[in-house]
Amino acid sequence: MKLDPTKMKDWEIAEAAAEHMKTVYQLGEELGLEKEELLPYGHYVAKIDYAKTLERLKDRPDGKYIDVTAITPTPLGEGKSTCAVGLMEGLGKRGKNVVGALRQPSGGPTFNIKGSAAGGGLAQLIPLDKFSLGLTGDINAIMNAHNLGMVALTARMQHESNYTDEQLAERGLKRLDVHPKSVEFRWIIDFCAQALRNITIGIGGRMDGFTMQSGFNIAVSSEIMAILAIANDLKDLRERIGKIVVAYDKTGKPITTEDLEVAGAMTAWMVEAVNPNLMQTVEGQPCLIHAGPFANIAIGQSSVIADKVGLKLGDYLVTESGFGADIGFEKFWNLKCRFSGLKPNCAVVVATIRALKCHGGAPIPRPGRPMPPEYNEEHVEWVEKGTANLLHHIETVKKAGINPVVCINAFYTDTKNEIEAVRRLCEQAGARVAVSEHWLKGGEGALEFADAVIDACNEENDFKFLYDLDTPLRKRIELITKEVYGGDGVDYSPEALAKAEKIENDPELSKLGTCMVKTHLSLSDNPNLKGVPKGWRLFVRDILTYKGAGFVVPVAGTISLMPGTGSDPAYRRIDVDVETGKVKGLF
Repeated sequence: MKLDPTKMKDWEIAEAAAEHMKTVYQLGEELGLEKEELLPYGHYVAKIDYAKTLERLKDRPDGKYIDVTAITPTPLGEGKSTCAVGLMEGLGKRGKNVVGALRQPSGGPTFNIKGSAAGGGLAQLIPLDKFSLGLTGDINAIMNAHNLGMVALTARMQHESNYTDEQLAERGLKRLDVHPKSVEFRWIIDFCAQALRNITIGIGGRMDGFTMQSGFNIAVSSEIMAILAIANDLKDLRERIGKIVVAYDKTGKPITTEDLEVAGAMTAWMVEAVNPNLMQTVEGQPCLIHAGPFANIAIGQSSVIADKVGLKLGDYLVTESGFGADIGFEKFWNLKCRFSGLKPNCAVVVATIRALKCHGGAPIPRPGRPMPPEYNEEHVEWVEKGTANLLHHIETVKKAGINPVVCINAFYTDTKNEIEAVRRLCEQAGARVAVSEHWLKGGEGALEFADAVIDACNEENDFKFLYDLDTPLRKRIELITKEVYGGDGVDYSPEALAKAEKIENDPELSKLGTCMVKTHLSLSDNPNLKGVPKGWRLFVRDILTYKGAGFVVPVAGTISLMPGTGSDPAYRRIDVDVETGKVKGLF
């Protein structure tokens, strides 16, 4: 059966391709995995025992390390995952031993407007239904581990409010004296549930819990998700979970999960989740799926463990950072690579003609609404003006000392003149440019893309961090704002300023990394400012401390850690064929 993306929906392509996919046993054999290193979850999905695999291959040299990032996207996304999969397929067509390492999709966007993160057309991961609907349960494990910590905290607050010190001692407890207005932890759920952002818990009698304000964040923003992304092994993960600060006592002293004696039980939920998952592209290239944090409200990377395993198993490892280079790549550069000790050989900056038009003055597309007709017409002037945003991201990659490759993620509505305008401007800026038709043609359409990446990987680079860990927090935030976002400076709310000063004066906290939270729809903290905004200042309204993950989290603008579900969500079109049990409508 010929798979035609112009006539078939993504889920229809995935369903048809799944009829011919390799079993995990075939994938394992092709990767050179030993029998005990492959942990099957059915015939087409598996986990890999990372510890046994890395121990056996510890003397094997690493492959080439490639990160896929992008320009500032439209609300519809620019196809980074599609490009990452297309690059895997293109490298496969060139006879290269390639492995991918991508994030697991959250149920939030899958059932909302953006959809799953499997790629699209002939450049997607299969089986799509397993990928999109929980996979092997990692996010469920994270939710249970995280919420168990919240259960322990709220139960302790209830008991301390009901019992005297002597009565607590009889139960083997020492009073922690949690300040009810200094609780850092919240509940998590893997949906976009704006109704749960702010709630009151403990309503009822004295045995119904401690009454206080609380709320939910989306699961991928959990500190445990961040820990899964950056942990080097199970021991490291256990130690980090024990350092999570859930609240402060009435003297301002932090209270951790270790203080609550729940860290071990939380880790028990994560024992299986620490192993990366194995899937494949529609053309049979292996891809490791592990961790799934968003980049606008979290670290935005797949796991360090998956990268390390993939670099041992393949000659090329393709990973991807969430949203634009100002967000996902900046965290890959200054956080993930710092935690892992790995140095990339190449970074891909994905761009679409559609997004360049948006940055150049075209009407902003709105999720759930028809695409404005201007996007199906030739507008070279908008494309040229919008390319300023792409050039800004190219310079960000260069500041890391990495060789940039621009991938024009081609749509069939793009015109030759529009594409040539982008190529000309990017080559003048010193970047390689490749046009890729992987969505339409799979690996055959990504050969120019693959060749450009191979060439970039063969060049030496001078990878360096933007800041060292001795740099004070506010100086780091200013560096990121000026050097990566293009802002003029930083302003703080009184609360954020007080927290920044406290962190800078704490010998331990001052050495943590910096994980910015900011809108992905603009280089600024205002999602409505497109292109390369000038004359603006970043507003930091709060600063969170993720001591277990090893970074502090400055929160800029009005962004929320719990996204909302739109008026035309994807779940309206998802259903099950009750005769076959197959899921339809995913995208």
